[in-house]
Amino acid sequence: MLLRTAPFRSYDAFDQFFGGPATRAGATAPLDAYRDGDTFFVEIDLPGVDPASIDATVDRNVLTVRAERTRAEREGVRRVISERATGTATRRLILGDSLDADRLEASYDAGVLTLTIPVAEKAKPRKIEISTAQRELASA
Repeated sequence: MLLRTAPFRSYDAFDQFFGGPATRAGATAPLDAYRDGDTFFVEIDLPGVDPASIDATVDRNVLTVRAERTRAEREGVRRVISERATGTATRRLILGDSLDADRLEASYDAGVLTLTIPVAEKAKPRKIEISTAQRELASA
């Protein structure tokens, strides 16, 4: 039997950004994942996050990304509306065997964390040589 597996699976159908109830306005960390040639890309929206607070780890094919967004509080300022979530965001993806997690790279630009994950050599298509059998004819 042949099985087709996805290169990633999310732990949850839709993880919550900064935790908390689903009713919180804007409390999600959406991501896009796509393949370009022999490389997969995962882009996670982390607006307003200090890059130094981002932690990405891989343990047994589970990619975990954590980031923290804080709000500067100033004395004498009274908030009227506060919809921008703060706290710690966590996203987890299970990486398929077709990805080379040892060569995963990450960059952060304009509020987007981009993870670059090459396809594993063992998962790349390869040409299979076909040999021919030569029959020897016995002379009678």
